[in-house]
Amino acid sequence: MNPPVLLGTISLDKYVDFGFDLPGGGVLNMAWHWRQLGQPYELVTRVGASDAEVFGWFLARHGIPHDPAALLSDEASSSIDIRFGEDRQPRMSNFVPGVWDDFRCTAEQERLVAAAPAYHTVLVEGAIAETMRLGEAGLLPRGAVSADFLGFVHYTPERMADTLRVVDLGFVGWPGAPTDAGVEAIVGVAREMGRMVVLTFGAQGVRVVDGRPGGADTWFPTVAVPVAGTTVGCGDAFIAAFLASWWAEADVAAAVAAGAARGAMATRWNRPIPDEAYGEELAAFLAVTDAAAGHA
Repeated sequence: MNPPVLLGTISLDKYVDFGFDLPGGGVLNMAWHWRQLGQPYELVTRVGASDAEVFGWFLARHGIPHDPAALLSDEASSSIDIRFGEDRQPRMSNFVPGVWDDFRCTAEQERLVAAAPAYHTVLVEGAIAETMRLGEAGLLPRGAVSADFLGFVHYTPERMADTLRVVDLGFVGWPGAPTDAGVEAIVGVAREMGRMVVLTFGAQGVRVVDGRPGGADTWFPTVAVPVAGTTVGCGDAFIAAFLASWWAEADVAAAVAAGAARGAMATRWNRPIPDEAYGEELAAFLAVTDAAAGHA
């Protein structure tokens, strides 16, 4: 059986105050989590050929399934600048889309998507455009398309409604309170479009709105945990575990519980995934760097 497809940008995480780059991006974080969870998938992505070594060793180290022949481009890789604030939490800015500014699947990747039982993407601009193109071409798996709308920074309710024409299950990591007016606007779109939307509010809880006929609107409280590291990457961890559970059981409560447990785990790390994922030598370097900056 063909595996689900994970499509989207992987990028250079540029820790500008420390002077080093790491392979990163929400899609790469998802790929790492799914390997840990034993969830089959195929990664569809592209990076700059000048960064082949940076990304190639990470993909090889973790056995992340992808097509090497379609991985590299003459264009630059996507990248984002990361700085730590006084609260030790990372601040991300200056996203450069690079090759994802005009990304398009190869013919073989289109066939892979068309044969997949499920499809997931993280909705930054290049992935938005390609997901819409694939959906309008009838290449996305019917009823099994999910997408991470991130913190809604790329979206308005109107644009979300348009994207939900081809997306069945949406995730929104809302940056504010559950009572915000913007939350009800999203709920209204889910009901209008007949789609399921999962809204996460960090340690406050999770709201799952099933806009399909007869669907429920359910609040799931979560248990706050001490943050030993940072909260960056918690959303990726939540979605990875939620989807692995949802695809296996189609049980919302079980999927939320799995996602919340994995998201809580991610608070132990200073970066989106454990430093050990980058190799023992680099992990030792990062530990020394963090200690010198007071982030240990």
